[in-house]
Amino acid sequence: MLLIQTDRDTLLKPLQAVTGIVERRHTLPILSNVLIEARQNQLSFLATDLEIQISTSAEGGKLAEYAVTAAAKKLHDILRALPDNVPVALEAQNNRLQVKAGKSRFNLQTLPAEDFPRLAEGAQTGARFSLPQRALRQLFLEVQYAMAQQDIRYYLNGLLLVVEEASAKAVATDGHRLAYASTSFEGSVPHQEVILPRKAVLELAKLMADVDEPVSVEILQNQVRFRFSNITLVSKVVDGKFPDYTRVIPENYQKHFVISRETLQQALQRAAILSNEKFRGVRFVLTENSLKTVCTNSEQEEAQEELEIEYRGDALDIGFNITYLLDVLNNLDAESVDLSFGDANSSVLVSVPGNPDFKYVVMPMRI
Repeated sequence: MLLIQTDRDTLLKPLQAVTGIVERRHTLPILSNVLIEARQNQLSFLATDLEIQISTSAEGGKLAEYAVTAAAKKLHDILRALPDNVPVALEAQNNRLQVKAGKSRFNLQTLPAEDFPRLAEGAQTGARFSLPQRALRQLFLEVQYAMAQQDIRYYLNGLLLVVEEASAKAVATDGHRLAYASTSFEGSVPHQEVILPRKAVLELAKLMADVDEPVSVEILQNQVRFRFSNITLVSKVVDGKFPDYTRVIPENYQKHFVISRETLQQALQRAAILSNEKFRGVRFVLTENSLKTVCTNSEQEEAQEELEIEYRGDALDIGFNITYLLDVLNNLDAESVDLSFGDANSSVLVSVPGNPDFKYVVMPMRI
């Protein structure tokens, strides 16, 4: 039975959107598959890992109504390996999905569409807003690198999204550093906080484009739904109590200087070559109008960089994890950054001059 005949990209683009969350090897084999359904001349694609569900659709012309599931990554890889403008036909026969393109034939095993799991829809809780994809994507990119990875404090393996009135705040921390960013939108919503899982955040940042087209965000009971560019992503939220980020962000630091982001980034990249591979420490030696960065390793090798800065405060010698500092410099697109310090046992606050919507805090380390 012919399911659809179309050009390669009509199938590849929606498939690319949904396959990012699919694991190749899963304890439930059907979760490695994508559900392809044809209804009312629309071809829809749906994938899930039981925590996140992504669906999208493509115009298919006149289609017979059907539903089939096949290995998502394999189908994606086959389509991607075909020439650009080749016509592709999908046919269903005897528990197989056949992909035909020119003289190429691929037979994929299928599993029953009725067995494909879907996330049950959470009840409405009232918070619903929209903002440009560019703004939400930027919000996530400014903090996502600070999320923990496989921490036993599972609520740190995600991003805290706080909405209230006309603003959305994103916070991520792994216990050693914390990133905070905020953006505004039109309208007003009641105060709500949810923790989005790491995988959903990374997937959203990848799928959203740097455009002004809106993304609609709905906070449901135990779920958040994002709709944009013909894609719907539903994610369960992480159950847990996120740390109080307002207590971590320091105020009233007296020692500070502004420096070109690129200058500091390049100096730290060079110094990092000789940093200790295990501890990744860097010393900041701050004196009048001078910042020295010093890295040493277990082979007694040393890298030292001296940068001219405008600084009139007390001298300071303090250590940090160099990777944490490079993370923020690599992910900001500001021209300059403001570094503020307390004493040798206090964290550093990285902010952007003239922009109160971004803050990044790194705890010190002994070196």
